[in-house]
Amino acid sequence: MTGLATLLVLADGRLPAGGHAHSGGLEAAVTSGRLRDLAGLTAFLHGRLAGTGRVAAAFAAAACAAAKADDIARTDALDQGMDARTPSPALRRASRAQGRALLRAGRAMWPVDPVIRNPHHPVALGVVAAAAGLSPAEAAVTGAYGTVSGPASAAVRLLGLDPYAVHALLAGLAGVCDRLAALAVAGADDPVDRLPADSTPLLEIGAEVHASWEVRLFAS
Repeated sequence: MTGLATLLVLADGRLPAGGHAHSGGLEAAVTSGRLRDLAGLTAFLHGRLAGTGRVAAAFAAAACAAAKADDIARTDALDQGMDARTPSPALRRASRAQGRALLRAGRAMWPVDPVIRNPHHPVALGVVAAAAGLSPAEAAVTGAYGTVSGPASAAVRLLGLDPYAVHALLAGLAGVCDRLAALAVAGADDPVDRLPADSTPLLEIGAEVHASWEVRLFAS
C-alpha cells in the first residue's frame, strides 16, 4: 500500500479529470421530476451503487491487477467488456471521455503507461491506480465511491440541497463502498464474462434523452 494520501489524491473530486462535469444521470432524473429531495437522492445513490458502482468497482480492480501484471491483452478485454455492459451510446461516450481525462491527469502525476488510448473510465481508473502504486482494493473503492460522489455533488447544485445532509448520506454509504471493493478484489482475476454486468435501464434511457437536450448543466 502506497499510502492513504495517494488514494485521496485519486478520489478527490477536484482532480482535473472532468468528473465535475458529469452528474451520473442525476440531471435527467431531476428534470423528469423523479428526484426532488434528499429522500430521492438517497434512493438514487443506493441504486447507483447496486448497479453502476458494482460494475465500476469490479472493472477498476481487475484493470489495476492487469496493469500491475503488464497484461495488455487482459486490459483490452476488460475495456471491451465495459463496452458490452454500456448499451447507451451517450453513456459510452461519457465513460470514454472521463477515461481519457483521467489518463491525462494521471500522466501528470505518475508514470502511466498508455496501454489503451481511449479507455472506459473504470479501466482507466485501474490503470492509473496501478501506476500510482495503489492496490486493486484501493482502485475498487475509488471506483465505487466515484459513482455516488459525483451525483451527490450535482444534487447540491441542481436542487440546492443542504451540503451537510448530502455528505452525511455519503458517509453512510462508505460501508457499502467497502463491501463492493472487497467483492471486486475477490473476483479481480475472473474471466471478463464472469465480472458483474448489472443493468440500469432507466439511467440508460435517461442518458439518451439528456444527450438530446440543447441546454444542460452537465455533460451526462
